[in-house]
This record gives sequence, C-alpha cells and structure tokens, in this order.
Amino acid sequence: MIQYNRFILDNGLTVLVHEDNATPMAVVNVLYDVGARDENPSKTGFAHLFEHLMFGGSIHIPDYDEPLQRAGGDNNAYTTHDLTNYYCQLPAQNIETAFWLESDRMLSLAFSEKSLAVQKKVVCEEFKEHYLNKPYGDVWHKMRELAYTVHPYRWMTIGKELSHVENAHIDDVKAFFFKHYRPVNAILVVAGNVKTDQVKQLAEKWFGPIEMGEKYIRCLAKEPVQQEARKLSIEAAVPLDAFIKTWHMDARLEKGYYAADLLTEILGGGGSSRLYQTLVKEQKLFSNLDCHHFGSTDAGLVTIEGKLVKGVSMEQAENGVAEIINAIKQNHVSDNELIKVKNKTESIIAFEDMSIMSRASSLAMYELLGDANLMNTELEKYQQVTPADLHEYSKQIFRESNSNTIYYHAKQ
Repeated sequence: MIQYNRFILDNGLTVLVHEDNATPMAVVNVLYDVGARDENPSKTGFAHLFEHLMFGGSIHIPDYDEPLQRAGGDNNAYTTHDLTNYYCQLPAQNIETAFWLESDRMLSLAFSEKSLAVQKKVVCEEFKEHYLNKPYGDVWHKMRELAYTVHPYRWMTIGKELSHVENAHIDDVKAFFFKHYRPVNAILVVAGNVKTDQVKQLAEKWFGPIEMGEKYIRCLAKEPVQQEARKLSIEAAVPLDAFIKTWHMDARLEKGYYAADLLTEILGGGGSSRLYQTLVKEQKLFSNLDCHHFGSTDAGLVTIEGKLVKGVSMEQAENGVAEIINAIKQNHVSDNELIKVKNKTESIIAFEDMSIMSRASSLAMYELLGDANLMNTELEKYQQVTPADLHEYSKQIFRESNSNTIYYHAKQ
C-alpha cells in the first residue's frame, strides 16, 4: 500500500504527500491537466512546446537548471496527449529550492520573443529529426489521421504539422499558459524524506499566493464507433516493408481497458508472446513484431506493428496476423496463460513503485484520473478479468470494421 496525505489550497491546487524516510531524497512533481488533446486543431504542438518553454526562465528566475543543480537536484518533463508532467529530485534538506522554482514557473513564465524563438527552433528541429527525416517517422502521424476522424488524438503531441509551431505567436503562447497552467488545473505531489506539515507550510508559502485561474472544463468530440475498415498504402525510402494495424479500444477507466491491456500482453508482450513465437520465430514472416496500446485517458488504440522479412508479401504478413487474432477470438485463453500475464502485470506495477520518482508521478496521474487510491487498488481490476471476459472483448474490438491498416512499402 502506498500511503499518502491529500489537501487542497484555497487557490485550488491539489497537493499529495507521500512520506518515505527510507531515502535521503525528495521528489517534487507538478502535473498540469493539459495535453495535446486540448489544443486548437489549427495550433497544435503547444502542450509540447510548453514543456520546452517551462525551462526557458520564469518571471523572477532567468535559469531553472542552475539553482536546482546547485542544490544537488536534477529534473525533467514529458508531455502526452492527456497531461504534462514536470518533476525534479533533490536532497530532502534542499526541498525548498524546488518549491521556489516550480511556484515561479506556475506564477508566470518570462515570456519573451527571444525565449520563444529559441524553443520553437528546438521543437522544429526535433520534428524534422524524428518525424520527417527518420525512416518510418511519419507512421503515427498517418495512423492517427486514419484512425481518428473527430477526436483530437488524431494528431501527435509534437503537433499536426511543422508550420503550427513555426507560426506560434507570443500572444497565443501567453493565452495557452494562463488558460491551462493555473493552480486549479494542477496537482503537486511531494514524495520522499518529508513530513506532511512541512509540505503544507511550503505549499502555502510558495504556491498559496498564486491566482487560482479558471478551472479548465474539457469538452472534446467523442470518436464515433468505426463502421468500416480503413486502409492506407505508403511508399518511402525505408530499409524494410512494415505492417501497422490498429483497433479502437476502451478508455482508461472502463472495464475493457484492463482486458485490452492483458490481451496486448498475451499477443505481443515479449519473446514468449503468441505473435512473436508464431510469426517471428516459427514462420519467419516478420523480423520484429509488437503489440501494445497507448494507455490513453480517452478511448485509445490497440496496435500490432512489425517489419517484414525481405521477400515476404504484405498479404502473407497480414494473413499471419489475422490467424493469430482469429484464434484469440474463437478460443478462450487458457487459465495458465492468463495467470502468467496477470503475474507479469503485477510485477510491472510493483517494479514501477520501487522508486520515489515513479511513485510520485503515479500518484499524480491517478489523482488526475479522479482517485489517487487507484494506485493501490487497480491490480484488483486486472485480477477480476476472466478468460470469458477476454474472449468477449477480443470479439468486440478485433472486428475488421473497427480496424485501420497501413502498408508501409520500401521503395524498390
């Protein structure tokens, strides 16, 4: 059981404290309830651009990293479609440095044309390097556009197109900040060698005076049930043909999510999985093959993707995948196979909880989902899934009419 205390400041900032005196360190994690799904479709990539801007100096502190390093700390951040998370770890006795730095960033960034120009350039270079010039770099841009028609998961966190970040104006950036980066839209988690009273006092001192802001109310278009299969062929200068297929699955808190998570593990979780054993090892149709999902808050995608062995046709590869999918739809998974993946899931969850850094970010994420205590109880939801549940759910999602397929051909 991960123990924690929770309180809310007058300005709406939710604070969770996880005390662990077995470590000399402390983690300060600030999660903002904003991700790529909250962007204007004609101004995408902003949530990710902000991840960079937040290190470019705040209103009273020109450089974030230098004071943190002096205090023996390090930091990082990440953006997803659903959230933006900033975290730092430092010796517990220097924790006030982290409060000072994070609260100043929340108060206001030092918006300047210069800082914006620098970070825009960094993000544009990242876009070019990873998505435009890298082999297969555009796969998920194309797949998201294929799979989603109305929901904002249809673009990548880096942005829909390069021009959106290139044309980001300082006024747009300020508006985005003051809409989303407010205490009422944030969750602060402090974990490690700390006491709740001390954290309460520091939170009041450093975050208490920041204006609440308006609570951001999400109103996103719901993706309609897909009624017919969608396909796309691409040809590009890549070394091998690739096959990518997705199916829509349930949202993060729905029962089907846990079934989907276990199904992807059975199909593609490592060397003993069905796809790997049959199509990579035995039939040698693929050089590598993976099955996973994105763990997204709203209804997400299950995906199977792999590179074909030279000389294997797309039809052979697709038929091979279809056989494995049909087998899981037609026959119940054995009790032993289900127990094995449940045990693996349990060990992954336990392993994730070993470091205070991941405990802090998990608490923040579960709090965002609506209940931090899910961190302690979610394993039960996996344990409740039966072979019959998997059978029913596989028939529900692995319908051909619910699928999106990309044939990614290597230019001859």
